[in-house]
Parts: sequence; structure tokens; C-alpha cells
Amino acid sequence: MSYRKLGRTSSQRKALLRDLTTDLIMNESITTTEARAKEVRSTTDKMITLGKKGTLAARRQAAAFIRDEIADVREEDEKVVVQTALQKLFSDVAPRYAERNGGYTRIYKTMPRRGDGAPMVVLEFVD
Repeated sequence: MSYRKLGRTSSQRKALLRDLTTDLIMNESITTTEARAKEVRSTTDKMITLGKKGTLAARRQAAAFIRDEIADVREEDEKVVVQTALQKLFSDVAPRYAERNGGYTRIYKTMPRRGDGAPMVVLEFVD
């Protein structure tokens, strides 16, 4: 098999990857274990590739994977603008990498987790 099972059933693993991918898109940086980060990197790269396509079909495929969560709330000209994670992917994150052919994320190793010593990393978008 070409993926990590992460000690979970398939439904739990899919939910974990969806949550972490959504959090990475919303916050642009997350701290997690090394094994999880390496799996989330591949799903995030696929979502950014869909965002770069920008078609309706690509938007629907990304919407089927990314959680429907609020990423940003701001005020523009006395109007409150609410931006979801999917809108942020297609309007902010994907256009940043229009000229890049992959490798949208970077992994920094940090100190091991206190308690069980699991290797921890910071997963973030490349500038």
C-alpha cells in the first residue's frame, strides 16, 4: 500500500486527513506528527492543484473533501465578509502557486512531543 494507516480505520483516517487539510488551508500552518504531516502534504497538494484548475468540477471535487468551515471574517465598506475554507483555497491559496508545478508545502522538524516522544513537525505553505 502506498499510504500510511496512522493506526486508524479507513473512515477515521479519511476524517483526520480532511480535518488537517482544512486546518492547513485555513491557518496556513499546523503542528502535527511527522507521519500525519507527510500524508496531509499529499492531500493538500491535490486540493491546491484543483484550486489552480478553477473549474466548476474542480470546485465540487474540492468541496467534497474540504470541511465547510469559516476561515476568515472581515469587514469591508460596512459589510461583513465571511470566507469559508473552500473560498480561501480558490481565491487566496491557489492563485499564489499559479506558476509552481507542485511542492506547495514544507515540513520543519521540531522537538519531540512531551509524553510519548513522537516526532513533531510544523507543516506550512511555501512562500
